[in-house]
Amino acid sequence: MLKLYKFQTSFGRMGSLNGIFVADDEDVKKVIGKNVYFGEVLGKHSDISYDLEESDFTEVTDDQSFIFQFEKLGCAVGYNPFDYMEEEEEEEEEEEEKE
Repeated sequence: MLKLYKFQTSFGRMGSLNGIFVADDEDVKKVIGKNVYFGEVLGKHSDISYDLEESDFTEVTDDQSFIFQFEKLGCAVGYNPFDYMEEEEEEEEEEEEKE
């Protein structure tokens, strides 16, 4: 089931990453504990690599009509950790799905 999620995590005085996006509930559960490489998103030499935690994700709504409009209007903003998953992690997930 698709849900609207808020992603929010802090890296102390370096800054924080936030985003709001639509994702499948099961996909969010699968990425908890996985490593995400954001690169230098918090400035030169920041090199952010991070293991996702359950507390990083907040479910905003599961109202499907709202989610449809949200996607239709392109309202996703900020950082979506799914866009920064390491290729190895994605390949492992695909292999697990095939089994």
